[in-house]
Amino acid sequence: MRGLWALIAVWLIAASPASAEPVVIGSKTFTESYLLAEIMAQLLEHHDIEVRRQFGFGGTLVCYEALVSDEIDVYPEYTGTISQTILGLEQEPDAALVATRLRTLGLQTLAPFGFNNTYAIAVPGELASELDLQRISDLARQPHLRFGFSHEFRDRPDGWPGLAAAYELQQPTSGIEHGLAYRAIADRRIDVTDAYSTDGDIERYGLVTLDDDRGFFPRYEALPLARSDLPVAASQVLLQLGGLIDDQRMRELNAAVVVDKREIAAVAAGFLGDTGLVDRQRASRDDVYSRLTRNIVRHLQLTGLSLLLACFVGIAAGIAVHRSTTASRIVLYIAGLLQTIPSIALLALMIPLFGVGFLPAIIALFLYSLLPVLRNTVTALVNIDPVLRKVAAGMGMTTAEQLRHVVLPLAMPTVLAGVRTAAIISIGTATLAAFIGAGGLGEPIVTGLALNDTNLILQGAIP
Repeated sequence: MRGLWALIAVWLIAASPASAEPVVIGSKTFTESYLLAEIMAQLLEHHDIEVRRQFGFGGTLVCYEALVSDEIDVYPEYTGTISQTILGLEQEPDAALVATRLRTLGLQTLAPFGFNNTYAIAVPGELASELDLQRISDLARQPHLRFGFSHEFRDRPDGWPGLAAAYELQQPTSGIEHGLAYRAIADRRIDVTDAYSTDGDIERYGLVTLDDDRGFFPRYEALPLARSDLPVAASQVLLQLGGLIDDQRMRELNAAVVVDKREIAAVAAGFLGDTGLVDRQRASRDDVYSRLTRNIVRHLQLTGLSLLLACFVGIAAGIAVHRSTTASRIVLYIAGLLQTIPSIALLALMIPLFGVGFLPAIIALFLYSLLPVLRNTVTALVNIDPVLRKVAAGMGMTTAEQLRHVVLPLAMPTVLAGVRTAAIISIGTATLAAFIGAGGLGEPIVTGLALNDTNLILQGAIP
């Protein structure tokens, strides 16, 4: 028992941050966000500021929650998203009002990067020519078109709900991961999708962006959104990026990743080298093997710790309730209900309760691992031959001695089968923890889906 507690302690120590707090940089799950986050990370590292990359949060609100809960210190965001999605303000609010509202939340914005990446509505070039589609308002007379939008765009007020109302569009929509939408539109599985005006995929897939003739979309100037307590040294370094990236430059950087299939770290290093902010020789490039090792270690931490907790709680609860049929049914019913909650939904439920990152992922994985251990423990203990219990009692054994020397050894094969099942469930489910910034092997999978990069997906899937 002491050995197991020691193992848990080692795992917790390995998962906890070092005493010298690094600057934690986050990102969302699309190419441009990864690129800007990597550029910030490499620039800080060049100035000898320790950095921890926490990329691939699944959406604006997850990133925002990570920021306010001190899981990350800074991530790239857009002015339109800040004002409408985060602060709930009207379009194009006064900059002073935005700054004031952010200050009350303990947040701040740094100097804009220099480009406006507004939303755009994209259609295939051939389809635009065939149907004479030039403006978004032209879509109103094409009810047969298939609309497929990113999940976030479908739900945010400055996305599809507001756009449909402004242009009186009635077409049904389907949700799709943003990185996969371009492949779907190229394969003609959908006809219309949302895009970012600086996406490199627009030219790659021969798409046309429709004119926002009613001026619905606000400006989306990219900038670092940071905590107010971001170290001054880090803030001063990031200010150097202000105004360095125009629209065309950002399109080129995105295209280098999605079209030329270059590593994000290499593209970021090349940009910093071109601008003279970082010596090319010193530019940081995250090695594939170091990334793989880091992700495997974090995945083992997630699955190992959650499994150990599930074993302690599941076996103890099974021992406590197995003699009562009613209590066993109630406990197993509750554990079974938890198992029916979709894993991504359970992780989402953890965010308002425990924030994002390592802790909520551990709790969610623990809840998923509990049922097999608990069920097998109860089943094994209930099916112990009553004669053996009577023989043990006849030998003068106490209840605790019977449990230790007779009952548990006989039940252990069935209990271990439940532990193995729980381990399999935990290993698979842990890949989704990347959506809330917990890392692990899900991180390259999420990134690969966003970038449509099979190699990255395999880096997470094969191990």
